[in-house]
Amino acid sequence: MKKNVATAALFFLLIPGFAAAAFAAEPVVNIYSARHYESDKELFKLFQEQTGIKVNVVSAGAPELIERIKREGASTEADLFITVDGGVLYSAKAAGVLQPVDSPSVLRNVPAGLRDKDNAWVGLTTRARVIVYAKDRVKPEQLSTYEDLADPKWKGKIVARPSSSLYDRSLLASLVTLDGEERALAWVKGITANFARPPKGNDRAQALDIAAGIADLALMNTYYIGQMLNSKNPAEVTAAQNVGVFFPGQKGTGTHVNVSGVALTKHAKHAADAVKLIEFLTDVPAQERLSAGNYEFPANPAARKHPLLESWGVFKTQSIDFSEFGVNNAKAIRIFAEGGWK
Repeated sequence: MKKNVATAALFFLLIPGFAAAAFAAEPVVNIYSARHYESDKELFKLFQEQTGIKVNVVSAGAPELIERIKREGASTEADLFITVDGGVLYSAKAAGVLQPVDSPSVLRNVPAGLRDKDNAWVGLTTRARVIVYAKDRVKPEQLSTYEDLADPKWKGKIVARPSSSLYDRSLLASLVTLDGEERALAWVKGITANFARPPKGNDRAQALDIAAGIADLALMNTYYIGQMLNSKNPAEVTAAQNVGVFFPGQKGTGTHVNVSGVALTKHAKHAADAVKLIEFLTDVPAQERLSAGNYEFPANPAARKHPLLESWGVFKTQSIDFSEFGVNNAKAIRIFAEGGWK
């Protein structure tokens, strides 16, 4: 009888999936991520090595991932959602696919201003959208605000990304919040009249066009400057070396800053381990690695910034809830269209 019982037990354990059910499942965290940086991958690997918790990542665009989590519902494998842009994080919360993070250490690590008001998401890093200028043709004292870029004195001097750029949509959304729709539309019309060529390319392309003499000014996220200065492409290095970085609005409303964030999904099946990963990512060592690896500002104020970021000094930022980027996103799209920024 004992032999028969042992044989039967062995038989069932060999059935695919039965062994996993019979014993404790391997600890795991599944991430749906719209961030595609090597610094993130290295941190996931380090977390796995330190904790024994396996990290799986599904990468895609943020809207696609939000829709997938929504469609999968309670059966989703996603434990965490990671993305860039406060407006996107707002959309994920509005879609009802997130749950609050209530870890005391996470709330200590990340200031309230870099978290959702209900802690539906927490910030990982920030980046400023600055004016970059040709050092040999523009003096920093000639620059002041985003709004000043609409002045006719800059006619034929500005290059920009298409209006489909998430970064510029959120910038415009911030101007809608601060200046109102009428003034935001006037700004779009004015800056469009100052374009040196039709909008195209990414942030790197704008710096390269300034280096080529096509224009003198552009809008860029700060982390691109670090990436280009350390690029394997000599043209990118040269371009980054020959543009200056100016933080707009220092005597007024401040510089536009956007956030990258992480959120716990509503139906996370490995919530406890997922929160451990959030705690790890927002602690000082990981925050410093993110800054060093991707030239972003750490969300944790105790973390050291990359020396390049330190060299820019302290700057005033817009005082806006990141949710406004999502609230005003549709308005920004409409204003871009009405103002002619294609």
